[in-house]
Amino acid sequence: MERLYPDKVYPMIDGTFVDDLPGAFKPVINPATGEALAEVWFGQEEVIDRAVEAAERAQKAFKRVPAPKRAEYLYRLGALLRRDKEKLSRLLTLENGKPIDEARGEVQEGIDMAFYMAGEGRRLFGQTTPAELPDKFAMSVRAPIGVVGLITPWNFPIAIATWKAFPALVSGNAVIWKPASETPLMADALSRLVIEAGFPQGVFNVVYVSGGDAIYMVEHPKIKVISFTGSTEVGRTIAERGGRLIKRVSLEMGGKNAVIVMEDADLDLATEAILWCAYGTSGQRCTACSRVLVHVEVKEALEKRLLDGIRSLKVGSGLDEAVRVGPVINRGALEKIHHYVEIGQQEGARLLIGGHPLVEAEYTGGYYYAPTLFTDVPANARIAQEEIFGPVLSIIPIRSLEEAIEINNDVMYGLSSSIFTRDVNRVFRAMQELDTGIVYVNAGTTGAEIHLPFGGSKMTGNGHRDSGIQALDVFTEWKSIYVDYSGKLQRAQIDVSYDE
Repeated sequence: MERLYPDKVYPMIDGTFVDDLPGAFKPVINPATGEALAEVWFGQEEVIDRAVEAAERAQKAFKRVPAPKRAEYLYRLGALLRRDKEKLSRLLTLENGKPIDEARGEVQEGIDMAFYMAGEGRRLFGQTTPAELPDKFAMSVRAPIGVVGLITPWNFPIAIATWKAFPALVSGNAVIWKPASETPLMADALSRLVIEAGFPQGVFNVVYVSGGDAIYMVEHPKIKVISFTGSTEVGRTIAERGGRLIKRVSLEMGGKNAVIVMEDADLDLATEAILWCAYGTSGQRCTACSRVLVHVEVKEALEKRLLDGIRSLKVGSGLDEAVRVGPVINRGALEKIHHYVEIGQQEGARLLIGGHPLVEAEYTGGYYYAPTLFTDVPANARIAQEEIFGPVLSIIPIRSLEEAIEINNDVMYGLSSSIFTRDVNRVFRAMQELDTGIVYVNAGTTGAEIHLPFGGSKMTGNGHRDSGIQALDVFTEWKSIYVDYSGKLQRAQIDVSYDE
């Protein structure tokens, strides 16, 4: 069987894997078994300095490469990702733990993003507009910013990286990517494909550093943009450090997403969707459903369906095609999830199923938590307000759409929401009033597509978006250009008169 990863992983800088910088090896752990897969070289500030030096030098030339030519590199990379889709998917499951079909879907996101952003190489549209003076031309264009730093999480180790890196590259920037400590093998695999695709050396660099050294990256004066996905706590620190330097910072953080189920909903469809978006990826998605706001008239019927569905979910190694719930990422995550379950019980929520780590023989060594369902959860309970990031779902009874919208909006996050109803008036009311950046109708809270903007409001983000053409705004500056061919000085508004 083909080996999917090297024994030792090193930073990739200036098109080369470097092993001559200060640092130390750390193991990469398979969360399904607890076994070490490989070792990765974690560096210190010196690795960031070298990456910045290479990126700054490369970007000066890369920004002059015509955008359609920059796009050709992405087209080639997309083809390589498609060629290696199955291999990459298996590697992702080994390192991250998610079921193999989810891993295939994530790799497909990277493929889609490569081709989508490559298409922008022949657009990158600005605007032309009439000038207010005669014999004068006015337009706006996008310009690259320079060296950008990407900090990405372990739960989507390739998809989120491509959401950020590909619009940055097609815009003419150079990238320094710090992947999550838990998932360096996917970063190594992508960096090898970047080299194979023929990208100019130095425009794409990968560094493995600790969280503390990542702050050095945030504050580095030659890194002009930071794009971060992760926890709200870390995002706040990045915003504070970057803000002092007037640095562009894009943040995509947590969620506390709700599915609203009205009394006229298709309960079978709602059940299927809730099971998928609550327990897929073991609940380790920023868009995972963690609250169900269900009308009291159908609450009991929905609970029965959910319990039947939960009992049928197979938990285990994600490489088993029949598994629907894999391990959580590490022991710390396991302990955090169980702590929240204990809080829920202390707050008076009624535990219907789950609520414990899985310790049977088939789960030995891995980090598995039983799919968990609470009901009669107060809307202001901690398990209904705080992000758990695990397979824990809370049912909150509601009596009207107005009450559901109020409860949905009364959390610190604003990423994703969903409503199940057959009433078109309710649909449009929900679309208008739900305060999340993503709204689904008769679908769960997950399933975003790469050609629409991804992100949310409140403590979920700071107004920027990943994916879609809106991602280009993170990595480009707007430049307004005026061409005066009148042959004389025209003083804009001073010389404008419409009174004659």
